[in-house]
Amino acid sequence: MKEIAGNPLHLKSINHISLVCRSVEESIDFYTNVLGFVPIRRPGSFDFDGAWLFNYGIGIHLLQSENPNNMPQKNEINPKDNHISFQCESMGTVEKKLKEMGIVYKRQRVEEGGIYVDQLFFHDPDGFMIEICNCDNLPVIPIAGEMVRSCSRLNLDIMSQKQIETFVRM
Repeated sequence: MKEIAGNPLHLKSINHISLVCRSVEESIDFYTNVLGFVPIRRPGSFDFDGAWLFNYGIGIHLLQSENPNNMPQKNEINPKDNHISFQCESMGTVEKKLKEMGIVYKRQRVEEGGIYVDQLFFHDPDGFMIEICNCDNLPVIPIAGEMVRSCSRLNLDIMSQKQIETFVRM
């Protein structure tokens, strides 16, 4: 099979992330009621507690910790910590919902070449960080600067040519 340039392992997409939990039930509640994931069937041959969830083209595999009382507790919201990020339709709606649910979050804004990206960071029940953003405002530009991409074709199409040229020159 011919090797694909820039893709030596012939990868297609990200399939899932696995998270070790203090309580699979609490995590299921969080990921379904806060983030909108749906429980899906997992192989019955597994001999350990866990759950599989799916939405937005990605799976989350929850694994029950064998020693939940010894799991570290993260309280500080640090945007530089490991996290998974989700795009949203409306940052205002997300922030309002987080407030209604009593979820503590940290707001951050990034500016690059006149384009703004808003971010909200918060933890799941085990301290794993979640980011909600409108990151698709920012085009994805390879370091070589030879082509411009966006997470959202719509946002790329409405960007001005001047904004695109500014990014390519950086």
